[in-house]
Amino acid sequence: MVRMLILGTGNMAHRHAMEFASTEGCTLTAAVEIMPDRLATFCEMHSIPKGFTDLDEAIAWGEFDAAANVTPDAVHYPTTMKLIEAGVPVFCEKPLAPTYPLAAAMTQAAGEKGVVAMVNLRYRGLPVMQKARQLVEAGELGVIRHVDAAYLQSWLVGSHWGDWQTEERWLWRLSEAHGSKGVLGDVGIHILDFASFVAGQKPVSINCRMKSFLKGEVGQISGYDLDANESFVMSVGFDGGAIGTIHASRWATGYANAQKVAIFGTKGALEIEFESEAQTLRLCAVDDVHTQTWREVECPPVQGTYQSFIEAVRTGETLEPSFLRATELQHVLDLCFESDRTGATLAV
Repeated sequence: MVRMLILGTGNMAHRHAMEFASTEGCTLTAAVEIMPDRLATFCEMHSIPKGFTDLDEAIAWGEFDAAANVTPDAVHYPTTMKLIEAGVPVFCEKPLAPTYPLAAAMTQAAGEKGVVAMVNLRYRGLPVMQKARQLVEAGELGVIRHVDAAYLQSWLVGSHWGDWQTEERWLWRLSEAHGSKGVLGDVGIHILDFASFVAGQKPVSINCRMKSFLKGEVGQISGYDLDANESFVMSVGFDGGAIGTIHASRWATGYANAQKVAIFGTKGALEIEFESEAQTLRLCAVDDVHTQTWREVECPPVQGTYQSFIEAVRTGETLEPSFLRATELQHVLDLCFESDRTGATLAV
């Protein structure tokens, strides 16, 4: 039985707790949260027997086998490094760290210590994503020529996720001073991983433009400027010769949380749509390319990222998505900020 510790008790921590609690061979043993009231509520809600307000105390206690790091982005590095030093397998939320050098240091530390280190790029657990990758690897599309990918949200337009104009809980997504990397840092890492994984190619050059728009009358909440990017467009060159566009926006009216990926090759093409847990994969290949006929592809269930992590802890072998993969993605994201600042196309 793998005994899990949950570090952090924010919105995503509840998802971690539910996923691990429902995973065979896993039990929730402890939680860590610096705010005692939130800690007590979280532990009661998920029937977690032990709670700590300090990570060092939890590590000294030591009655757990692995940890899920669901702290704010800026806290991932120091807390994960403590867990790695203690020899604890870590399942960290994305992004792995705020910057590429910190992510690289975490990956190196995990490798040197020999601990399982994985990142929750949870869309890897989508059946459509894994089936699409299999089709590309099997050569069903021929040589990949073009990639088009989008991550679309609209909570700045609608009230379906709450009111960002009055709720301070959105500041981590809207204010650079609050630690936000904007839509690029929040969901850009997901769509970049999605597109490049399915295409089976890594980015080798990028040119990125991003923008923050005035929000509300003064563009502030509680003294914080709402200045983090809300839309980005990235032009990408891939190591297999393909080119493509990857973009995301929080202003995509009509979409709550949608990802769309299209991969075009010399023999065929595929389209993936994922919106609010509904997913479809369509293929146009063989003789269908002459009539532009698209056919839906059946996608069998696959193992989710949470379950993959528990398997990795049991075997001692890190599975994907790993710290190394998250570090490679963070390198691209860092270059996007540099490209936006300078206007240059940069080599990855």
